[in-house]
Amino acid sequence: MRRLKPALFGFLLCGAAAAQAAECPGNPDALGTSRTIVVDPVDHPKLGTMQYRESLPLEDHEIVLTFDDGPLPPRSTRVLEILEHECVKATYFMVGRMARAYPDVVRRIHEAGHTIGTHSESHPLTFHKMSVERAEQEINQGIASVTSVLGDGSRTAPFFRIPGLLRADGVERYLASQHLMVWSADFLADDWTRITPAQVYARALQRIEADRKGILLLHDIQPRTVEALPYLLKELKRRGYRIVHIVPASADMPKTATDPRQWTRHARQPWQQVPIYIEAETESDLPVPGLASFGITQPFGIGQPFDRRPQGRSRTVLTRHQIPLPPVPIWPRSLDDEAAAAPLAGNPALPAPSPQSFGYPREATPPAPAAGPEDHKASFDVVPETTGNAIELRRILMENDRSKDDPVVTGSVPLRPPQREPVATTPMPRGAFP
Repeated sequence: MRRLKPALFGFLLCGAAAAQAAECPGNPDALGTSRTIVVDPVDHPKLGTMQYRESLPLEDHEIVLTFDDGPLPPRSTRVLEILEHECVKATYFMVGRMARAYPDVVRRIHEAGHTIGTHSESHPLTFHKMSVERAEQEINQGIASVTSVLGDGSRTAPFFRIPGLLRADGVERYLASQHLMVWSADFLADDWTRITPAQVYARALQRIEADRKGILLLHDIQPRTVEALPYLLKELKRRGYRIVHIVPASADMPKTATDPRQWTRHARQPWQQVPIYIEAETESDLPVPGLASFGITQPFGIGQPFDRRPQGRSRTVLTRHQIPLPPVPIWPRSLDDEAAAAPLAGNPALPAPSPQSFGYPREATPPAPAAGPEDHKASFDVVPETTGNAIELRRILMENDRSKDDPVVTGSVPLRPPQREPVATTPMPRGAFP
């Protein structure tokens, strides 16, 4: 049989993916997978504009879904069911010991047609400072664990994501020598932090809208991700976004023909340095962080770095028998209220404002504050058209139960707390999480 040319093969592959998106069994309104891109790790060893200059050759409104740290049933199982319902293909970065603990889930993910990469053997958050030899053991053992579960080395993609995105030059050189593609990301949803599913949904949408294409990093082991994912996929379809599946090139599947300029993108705010993490047995052992921990060595003209770390305190190792979660990144900044900065030594503290500071007479009583976010439950049915204004985004999410005919919304009466009960968040069926 005559071999197809790469361009023709890619065209047929994309056509098959589009047909699958249009013919999703049991869900005619599914988001689907619009096309498949076949990549060669040798040509493009590092991806993700959060840290690198290259990302996938995506068109406008194209998104690649990735999931880290699994599998962990029933959460990973529920994520897989959501993807199957929407006929969406994703890329998984699995931890080796998690794959060995739940081999049936790994095989089910592979049988569903998703791409399976690796995420080290035990997810240590020390790749940026460990020796290359130790990193090699983590990388190779993680690949061996996933491959032993799948039973065939060709079923494990040569894709690797460094735990916590804590990159190091020596580790990246080793990965390139093994023809492994390093995946960072283009945007996060902060779903490993202590936020609500509505916040995961809102942050993912806002950051996707800022770039309009790229790699989204999620975690299939997080319950808030399970809650937010079906609403996120539904909203991506409403806004005209398309899901792209990424697979590695092989002898039977040549790489997709692309222009080198399609891979080059400029990061909006790359990580200049990795965050500093302290490992301890208990919270009482944690030293107080100094400004030097955040890269500030001469704050506001002060001669010496501001560091309160106790001298002589040694670092200890975590004793928890679980995989450490990724750290909170420096970027993107949180949509939550930013913590107030503590005054530095020598600077006078500002006086507390009084009612007269805002124009109230001394004998008058300031009006009662408006209802706070705790008085309302955010609903995924309301779609925030994100503009980058965190206050505006929260207002839209918290006031979704107001009618267009509500005189408060139209401005005919002053804004006051609603007198009726808030609309509850739309429930999503799920299993009992551990």
